[in-house]
Amino acid sequence: MDKSDRHHEASWKIFPELIVRYEGLVVSNHVLGESYTLIRCALGHEAAWKFMNLVRQNAKVEKLFTPENLEQEAYAVLKKYADQDFSFVDAVSFVWMQALKIRDAFSFDKHFSIFGFVRIPEF
Repeated sequence: MDKSDRHHEASWKIFPELIVRYEGLVVSNHVLGESYTLIRCALGHEAAWKFMNLVRQNAKVEKLFTPENLEQEAYAVLKKYADQDFSFVDAVSFVWMQALKIRDAFSFDKHFSIFGFVRIPEF
């Protein structure tokens, strides 16, 4: 949403390709919440709300609501990898991906590579 973001152009180029390439995409409620907050703080309510609607209205994007057992697994990830600066949202994403046997992550966050996932775009 932020045209000044260094990953903006790549994101807008890659996302439509992912929609075509993959049967479906998933996003957790934690990632949505974090994204909304970051966009709201940087660009305001209108941009954040536009982002939420883009995600919510895309039939190929499944929204996942994190149950307690996966949050407990995320806490275990944070404890086990105390030497890494993973966020709670990172850890929740990791356990969701493991549970669903997802290997690829549309993310510019190096933590996904550190944890063993393939980031798209790869760099």
